[in-house]
Amino acid sequence: MPARAAWLRIHLYLALSAGFLFALMGLTGSISVYRVELDELFNPQLVIEEPQGNYQSLDRIMVSVHKAHPDRYGSWTLEMPGSSHGMITVWYDKPRETVFELYAPLMVSVNPYTAEVVASRFWGQTAATWLLDLHTQLRLARFGWNAVGILGLLLMISVATGLYLWWPGITGLRSALKIRHRAGMIQFAFDLHRLIGLLSAPALLLLAFTGFLLIYPSVPESLTGSSGMEHGETGRTIPSTAIPNNHPVGLESAEFIARGPFPRAQLRRVTTPAGNAGIYRINLRQDGEINQRHPFTTVWVDRWSGHIKEVRNPAGFTTGETIATWIWPLHTGEALGAKGRFLWFVAGQSVFVLYVSGLLRWLYRRGMVKDRDVNLAALKPHFYRLIKMTRSMSLKLFHLIYLLIQRIIQYAPIIRKGWAASFLGLKRMLLIAKTHRQRPGKIN
Repeated sequence: MPARAAWLRIHLYLALSAGFLFALMGLTGSISVYRVELDELFNPQLVIEEPQGNYQSLDRIMVSVHKAHPDRYGSWTLEMPGSSHGMITVWYDKPRETVFELYAPLMVSVNPYTAEVVASRFWGQTAATWLLDLHTQLRLARFGWNAVGILGLLLMISVATGLYLWWPGITGLRSALKIRHRAGMIQFAFDLHRLIGLLSAPALLLLAFTGFLLIYPSVPESLTGSSGMEHGETGRTIPSTAIPNNHPVGLESAEFIARGPFPRAQLRRVTTPAGNAGIYRINLRQDGEINQRHPFTTVWVDRWSGHIKEVRNPAGFTTGETIATWIWPLHTGEALGAKGRFLWFVAGQSVFVLYVSGLLRWLYRRGMVKDRDVNLAALKPHFYRLIKMTRSMSLKLFHLIYLLIQRIIQYAPIIRKGWAASFLGLKRMLLIAKTHRQRPGKIN
């Protein structure tokens, strides 16, 4: 009982101090799962209703971009659309207008069929990107970025303590799963809090853990022995060694050359050279790569000689590097497809429900709100409709679990090797720390 009381205090104090931020992270994160769809909903001009013909050449696309932004020099990155109805997004990482922002590139949307520049916007100044900034940094730049990482760690503790407090023992398991709506609003809210917390706990733990690793990429690097694998990492900078000439390789030619090692791969991104020493960086996606928008297959092509300077192939990754490639798609849900994204959306919304139901019970115990009856008669039609939806979602959830089990079986050897490498890395770090403690300190 004393141990349970201590865990209850931890759970309560975390909820009261950081519960609102947990709910905010859950809501903004769940909405950001559908960031692209949300952006297209608010900006219908970004959707091509009736795609016709073939894409314009990448060189023609860049001519339109340079014509719209003639004073922006340096490197650009062309991101191919995810569907035939989408725009090519051309990114300019450091525009002068947002140079002091943590992350605020220029986003130029180009119709791939006509090479027409449809929109030019800055990251953080659209509804979808503003919400994502709120989720990743609370709109507080570097301080907010670190704060969100700490919130992820605290959320894991909160979920873990909630699971400990929920456990009723074998004999009370059936009673702990009941929803008693006739016992009053407070009891109903408490039962919902426990049941939703139980069902969402695995997803929330995974989301909080992967979010923490995305904020602090040095942690997985140390544990798995992988470097340069954080989300958005483009690999090391490779300079051109060829002599500049009057016949540089164009974008289309660079893509053609890059497809040599990977003829069946899908083009995802092309980054143009910056300066005479810059070279093309082409990101391709091979079949089986877990990352959809940010695959790791990369080819560097020299624009002066047309030679391939280096190739990064995920098939040759170490176990630690392979594990690192899963962090981002697991956090966004894209690792499990459309059903996984929807499940993550529901899990994010559940944090808000947990916060409200827990706060309601706390306010009642403090005498700030009164209990009242819960009348579900008027909600019966909606309740039956919800049951039908729940049945449908349960079938989808079981199918999702089946797919997840298949993935686990497929990657079981890699996961085992990864855990072994992680434990060895942790042991090595502890030995280094112990050695440093044993050495005499220096006085400056």
